[in-house]
This record gives sequence, C-alpha cells and structure tokens, in this order.
Amino acid sequence: MSFLKVSGTKLVDEAGHEVILRGAGLGGWMNMENFISGYPGCEFQIREALAEAIGTEKSEFFFDKFLEYFFTDVDAEFFKSLGLNCIRLPFNYRHFEDDMNPRVLKESGFKHLDRVISICAKHGIYTILDLHTAPGGQNTDWHSDHGGHIANFWNHKDFQDRIIWLWTELAKHYKDNKWIAGYNPLNEPTDAKHTRVVAFYDRVHAAIRAIDVKHAIFFDGNTFASDFSHFGDSHKKWDNTAYSIHDYSMFGFPSFSEEYVSSDEQRKRLKRSYEKKREWMDQRGLCVWNGEWGPVYARKQFEGEVTDQINAQRYKVLKDQLDIYNKDRLSWSIWLYKDIGFQGMVYVSTSTPYMQLFSKFLDKKHRLAVDAWGADDTHVKDVYQPLTDHILEEIPEKFRHIYPHPVWK
Repeated sequence: MSFLKVSGTKLVDEAGHEVILRGAGLGGWMNMENFISGYPGCEFQIREALAEAIGTEKSEFFFDKFLEYFFTDVDAEFFKSLGLNCIRLPFNYRHFEDDMNPRVLKESGFKHLDRVISICAKHGIYTILDLHTAPGGQNTDWHSDHGGHIANFWNHKDFQDRIIWLWTELAKHYKDNKWIAGYNPLNEPTDAKHTRVVAFYDRVHAAIRAIDVKHAIFFDGNTFASDFSHFGDSHKKWDNTAYSIHDYSMFGFPSFSEEYVSSDEQRKRLKRSYEKKREWMDQRGLCVWNGEWGPVYARKQFEGEVTDQINAQRYKVLKDQLDIYNKDRLSWSIWLYKDIGFQGMVYVSTSTPYMQLFSKFLDKKHRLAVDAWGADDTHVKDVYQPLTDHILEEIPEKFRHIYPHPVWK
C-alpha cells in the first residue's frame, strides 16, 4: 500500500501506476441529512429535538449507536464485492468542536471516523475525508447544517480561521495513513464574490502542507462544485491537488419533466454539462475527480404504478453518465451509499420497524415536498402558485435569480 498522489491529469501510486477511484459517498452518517434518514430540517435541529424529548444522556447514546451501526464490517465487505475501491466520508465540523467552545478539539470526533477508515483499509478500500459543513455554513443549503439561507462562512473570518485550525488537527492525526486517498477540505462552497473561496483554499492548502506533504487535496469548485471560472492561475500555488466537480444532471430528478430516452441529443446535453464543469481543468491539464453525482429514484409507496417506468429512465441516465466517465478514465464517487430508499445504493426496507414507525410522517413529507433534494411539488404547487405569481408581478426580472440560483443545468 502506498500514498496516492496527483500526477498531471491522473491519480497514481508511489510507483507511478495510475489508480482510478470508484466508489460512493457515506452521506447521512457523520453528516446527517433529512432526505437520507427521514427527519425534517437540519442535523443540529434533530439532535436538539431528541435531547429535549428523551434527555441528553439517552440522546447521545442513540446517536453514538446510530454512527456505529450505520457502517460496519459487513458494509465494507459488500462494497468491496462490487469492485469499488474508495468511499468519500462526509463529516460535520461539530464532531470536532462546539460553537460555544471553538478551537477546543473534541477527541471523541475521531472515534467513528477512525473506525470506518480502519474497516475500509481492512478490505482494501481507500477513503477521502470530506468536510461537509463549516461554521456559519459554506453554502446556502440544508446539508451545511446552519439552518439558514446565507452562507455566512464567507462573511466572517473567524469561521474560516476555525476550519483552518480544524484541518491542522486532522492533518496531524491522519498524515501517516496511506489508506486515506486525500482530503476534501470543503464541500460545495457558494461564495457569491467568487474570490473568497480561492483565498480560503490558499490558506487551507498552506496549513495542511505545513504538516502533511504526502496526501492529495481535492478542491471543490465554487457554486456547489460546478464552477472554476474564477480560479485563474491559482492552481500553480497548489501542489498534489485535484479538482472536484459534482456532476448532477437534471435528467435524473423529478422537477425535470422531459422524458429521458437516451437520444443522441440528450446524451449530447448530458456530456456538454459535464464538460462545462471540468473545462477549467482541461484547459490546464489538471486532475478531475467527480465527488458527487447520480439520480434519485421513484418509490412504490409514493409513485405507485409508474415507479418502474420512472426508474427505467433514471437508470438510463446513470448508464450514460458512467459511459462518459469510463471513456475519460475518471475517478468518481456516486451520491450515495445508504439511505431510506431515495438515492442510496442500499436502503432500509419499508418493512423494518424504523420505516413502519415513520411511514405516515414520511408520506406527509413527500406530499408537502418538505425536503429540498429531489422534491416533487405536484401536490402543493397550487398552494405556492399565488405567491410565485405575486413575486413575478412585483420583482423585476434582474432581481429574481439571486446567487447561487440556478445551478444544475
């Protein structure tokens, strides 16, 4: 086993042999998300709600066991049996420090991260460490766990300083671990000015390299890992660095009404969207990693008789994207490994006590389109339409699309 490093457009081992990483993201684990496990809102809210309901001690016990059972040796064995060799590990900064006690390392944060890294290593699986949330929120969405719609990480230097500190601690802890393929310092930034993200990358790269000169670094593009157009020549300052796109296609989501039949024109649009995301890297001969991608799937309890028909289209999107990636010898990490049946490679059966307990609640969430990710607003569109019409009437067109909207084209 050897460290992986970036060599031109490729990832290679210490002998210089090309390594293509193919795998999935362990979303919903050390960074929980509402559509993955079923709760509403953000992770900090469900943790607070459970503590209020059953007490802090029992709540902490529950979440510790949740983290323990979410991914075990059996998962790694199954993952490896599929011919996959890398798992992206998203984690929440709150595992390592508290907002009311910043820059004081919580050693307990390493407990489950170390455990899963070791389990994966046992089965010959690389891991990539993905900081999925940052103080104040590095993006405008629920998965950065800040409960708002302003990415305040970019407006307060102290929030950024705390993440620089955290990555120095992580680098100290993991610098000698060869089974870690690299560090993904910040998931899906949305910096409206497009310059602060580059400045932050300068700082975090220097901080990591002061401690760890061996591990590769994977930098997400701005605007949910889709835009490198403002990065200029920044790459010249960053050694052993690859660049991460998130290649979601609207063809794979309910909000897109066009039927996907894998026509020549649709495949061209699919490829054009992908090539646009990686254009900056291709112009400079840089290494690309697709850190997230993949469609969502229909479920019989919600979509009924048309479930199989919908999913047949989604599988076509999946296949066509894989064809593109294989031709490019692209390393990728599909989103995601495990959930309650919406996007995961594996999922919890509807017959389990967990799903039976929450079935009516999940029905309501789906009907009301509560979760932003992959929502189908068919049942509530008429409720919101008057508000939409009012906005269209009163707000000039140039002010309607506030950054980062729209993203996935």
